[in-house]
Amino acid sequence: MSKHRLLSAGLMASCAFIALAAPAYAQVETAPAPAELAANSGDIVVTAQKRSERLQDVPLAVSVVGGAMLESTGKPSIESAATLVPALNFQKSGTTLNQSLFLRGVGTTTFSIAGEPSVSAVVDGVVYARSGEAFGDLVDIERLEVLRGPQGTLFGKNASAGVINVVTVQPKPGFGGYVEGQWFSNGNEARVRGALNVPLSDTLLTRVTGFYGHYDGNIRNLATGGRVNGYEHYGFRGQVKWMPSASTTISLIADYHRNDDNCCAELIGTGPLNAAGAAISSPAFAVLPTPRGDRTRAVNQNYVTRTRETGWGVSAQIDTELGTQTVTSITAYRNYKNTEIRDGDFLPAAYVGFPQLQDFGPQTSNTFSQELRLTSPSKQFLSYVIGLYYSRAESERIFSRSVVSCGTAAPATLIPCGAPGAPATTTPYGIADFGSVFKNIAAFGQATANFTSRFRFIGGLRWTGDQLDVFHSRTTTLAGPGIQPSFPTTPTGTGTPATIFTGKATNTNVSGKATLQYDLSPEVVAYGGYTRGYKGPAFNVFYNLTATGTNVIAPETSNSYEIGLKSNLLGGALVLNLAAFYAKYYNFQANNPDLVAGVVVTRFTNAGEVSTRGIEADLILRPATDLSISGGLAYTDAKVDQFFRAPGAPVSAVIPAGTSLPFAPKWKGSLSADYRWRSGGPVDLFLGAQGSFQSKQLALFSPDAVQRQLGTIHGYALVNLSAGVGDRDDRYRLTFQVRNLFDQSFAAAIQNGGPSGSYRYQIPRDADRYYGVTGRVNF
Repeated sequence: MSKHRLLSAGLMASCAFIALAAPAYAQVETAPAPAELAANSGDIVVTAQKRSERLQDVPLAVSVVGGAMLESTGKPSIESAATLVPALNFQKSGTTLNQSLFLRGVGTTTFSIAGEPSVSAVVDGVVYARSGEAFGDLVDIERLEVLRGPQGTLFGKNASAGVINVVTVQPKPGFGGYVEGQWFSNGNEARVRGALNVPLSDTLLTRVTGFYGHYDGNIRNLATGGRVNGYEHYGFRGQVKWMPSASTTISLIADYHRNDDNCCAELIGTGPLNAAGAAISSPAFAVLPTPRGDRTRAVNQNYVTRTRETGWGVSAQIDTELGTQTVTSITAYRNYKNTEIRDGDFLPAAYVGFPQLQDFGPQTSNTFSQELRLTSPSKQFLSYVIGLYYSRAESERIFSRSVVSCGTAAPATLIPCGAPGAPATTTPYGIADFGSVFKNIAAFGQATANFTSRFRFIGGLRWTGDQLDVFHSRTTTLAGPGIQPSFPTTPTGTGTPATIFTGKATNTNVSGKATLQYDLSPEVVAYGGYTRGYKGPAFNVFYNLTATGTNVIAPETSNSYEIGLKSNLLGGALVLNLAAFYAKYYNFQANNPDLVAGVVVTRFTNAGEVSTRGIEADLILRPATDLSISGGLAYTDAKVDQFFRAPGAPVSAVIPAGTSLPFAPKWKGSLSADYRWRSGGPVDLFLGAQGSFQSKQLALFSPDAVQRQLGTIHGYALVNLSAGVGDRDDRYRLTFQVRNLFDQSFAAAIQNGGPSGSYRYQIPRDADRYYGVTGRVNF
C-alpha cells in the first residue's frame, strides 16, 4: 500500500473514531441537500458585490451552486460546475496550466506564461492569478457563485468575462464534522474527504478539512498495458477564526494540495487526412489504435503525458467595525508548482518520417496580494464599498523538448529509427528559460443610491495600473521538428545566446459600471445596466518564441449591457431569474493557430473584435416540502466581428467574421430534481435526477474551414440518477449513483496536429456510463 493510500485510510479511521467518540451533545453537522438549499432560495446570501446580500437583491446575473449539489457530481470542481451552470464552459487540456474557463462564450486560451484569464477565480476573497490553480478539488465548499459578464469594477482586470467566487465552509461555534467515502466504477475511482470543526473557546473557532482521491483512468495505453487519464490527489485546509472583540474578526486560512495526474492523453480520433479533410493512407496507423472519433478509448504512447502539481497558500482576513463602517483587510500569499510531461508525437516510438517528440516543462509561480476595503451599512441612502488592491504574480518555466528523428519522408511501411535501412538518427534538443512578473495596483469603489425604497442607482469605478515584465532565452543544441534555433539568435543557430530577450509593458485604465434597479413589487426586481470591462497587456512568451512574436499584446476592453428580472413567486416556492445581455470586446486576446518549426502551435495575439449576446434563465421550484426542482437555460451567440492578422502570420490566417467563438454552444441547459421521502421511521429515502444538454460547439478556433468542421464537438445530453437512504437526523447517509445513464460519448476538446493530418481528441471521465456509491457520517 502506498503512503498516500495509507494517508487516506488514516484520515477515514481518524474521522470515524472522532465520530464514535463525540459526546452526545455535539452538534450534528449536515450538508444541506439540494432540496433544502432551494427551499430557502429567496434567502440565499452571496458576496458577489463584496458584501453579504440576498441573491434576489443583487442587480446582476449570478448562478449559485451549493456545496451539496457540487459534491453530487462525483468530483466536486469547477469543471463539474460547468454541467450545472449553462453559461459556464470548460476547455480541457493536457495540463491544468492550459485549461480555460468561458462565460457567455468568452474566455482566454493561451500557452503563454504572460497572458491572463478572462474568468477570474476567487477563493475566500483571494484572487488566484492563474486560473489553473483553481481547477483542483473543491472540498468542504459552502457555495460557488458564478458572476456572468465583466466584473472588473470590484474583482479586477482578469474578470473581463466573469468571476467564479468560491466560498468554503467557515468554522462554526459547535463541535462537529463529517467523513465521506466514495467509490466509482470504470477506472476504480476512490475518494475520501472529511472535516473537523473544533471550537477552542467561544471566541476562537477552528476547522480542518482533508481529502484524498485516486483514479486509474478511462483510457488504455497499449504501450504500457495500463490506464491513463487518472489521478492521485491529496490535500488539506486549516482555518482559524478569532473574535477578540465584538467588533473584530480575524480569519486565518492555510491550504495545501498535491496532484499527480497521468492526464490528459490526447488520443487520435480520426484516420490520416489531407488538407481538404479527405482520407489518405499512412503507415503510422499500423501502430495506432483504430480511430473511432469520440468513442476512441486507447492510445499507444511510450511517454506518458502527465502533470505533477503542488500548491499552497496562506491568507489573513481582518474585519473590524469603525463606528458604522467596516474595514476589511485581506493579505494572501500563494505558491504554485506545475510540471508538464507530454508525449507530442502520439506514437510508441520514433519511426522514419515520424519523429519522436517529448516535452518536460516545470513551472514555478508565486503571488502576493493585498486588499483593503471600507464598507458602509447597506440600509442608508448612499451605501458604498471602496478599496485598494495590489498584487504581484511571478512565474518562471524551464521547458525542454527532446526529439528523435530519422528522415523526413515516410515510407510505405513503418520503419523504426535505428532499424536496418533507416536513415541516420539525429536527436534535436532545446531548452528554454522564460517567465513573467505581473504587477497590479488598483483603487475601486461602488455605491448604491437608494432614491426611494424601490428605486436605486448602482455605480462604480476602478482605476488600474499594470506593469508586465517578461524574459526568454532558448538554448538549442540542434534544431529540428518542433525546435527552433536558439533565441535570441546566435551565429550558428545553436548554443547559449549572449543575451536574453526582455520585454516590458505598462498601462493604466479606468473602467466601471452603471445600473438602475427597480422593485416592481416586493417579489419582483428589474434592473438594467452598462459595464466597461478591461484586461491588461500581455506577451506571447512560450517555448518556441522567435523575433516575430515579441510584440506587446495590447489591453483588451469591452462594453457590456445587461437587463434582468429577478422574481420570487408563489409564496417563495418559485424563483425565476431572467437576463438578456450584449457585450462587445475590442483587441480581443486570443490564440491564432500557426505552424512553427513544423509543429502546430498558437500565436497569442490581439485577434480583433468579437461580440456575444443572449438570454439566460435560472429556475428553482419547490412544489412540495421535500421536493425541489432547479435548472437553467442559456442561449448564447458569441462570434467574431472582425479578426486581425497576427504579426508574421500568412494572409490566409484570418478567421472569417461570423465564426462562432470556441467553447460557446448556442444552447445549453440543465435540470435537477431532488426528493426526500420521510418514512416516519428511522430511515428516509432520497431520490435525485440531473440532466444537462448542449448544442454543438467549436473546439478548434482556426481560419481553415475544414479544420473548424473537423474540430467541432457535436451536441450531446447527459442524465444522472441517484438513490439513497439515511436516518431522519441526517447523521448517516448511503447514496448510489449512475452517471451518464445512456452512455453518451462526447469529446471535451479536439485539435489538429496528429500524425499524418489526423485529429487529437480529449475524452473526459463523464463520456462513459459508470456507477458509484457514497457513504457519509455526520457528527
